Amino acid sequence: MPLLLEIVTPERLAYSDTVDAVVLPGSEGELGVLPHHAPLLATLGVGELRIRKAGEEEAFAIVGGFVQVRPDKVVVMAETADMASEIDLEKAQQARAEAEKALEAGFEEGADLAAARAALQQALLRIRVGERRHREGRRR
Repeated sequence: MPLLLEIVTPERLAYSDTVDAVVLPGSEGELGVLPHHAPLLATLGVGELRIRKAGEEEAFAIVGGFVQVRPDKVVVMAETADMASEIDLEKAQQARAEAEKALEAGFEEGADLAAARAALQQALLRIRVGERRHREGRRR
């Protein structure tokens, strides 16, 4: 029985296809899902979502949200989901530099500090996922 995976963000449907397995960045650690998995609802953290299909692997940089698992379907509702092959490393490096500069500047409000830290975390994640894909090439 195939496992249907849907990855949605507030802006778009980022992915929809049948897969062999998916590994998610849960808020309490990684979560692996295969067909016939027990139903589950969990929160997502910040990290790499990996998809395995027919011996190939694809990755997404995922930031927050929820995952709903049913025996035949996984729905990932994430704040952001960037496919590794679509990550612009130059833009991610620029976002990292801007976030680091903002953190060095200091803040009046705690919310501004939290937003800058979140921006840095997201930029670092995109860089890590994008660079791993670049290193490994398209051989998978």
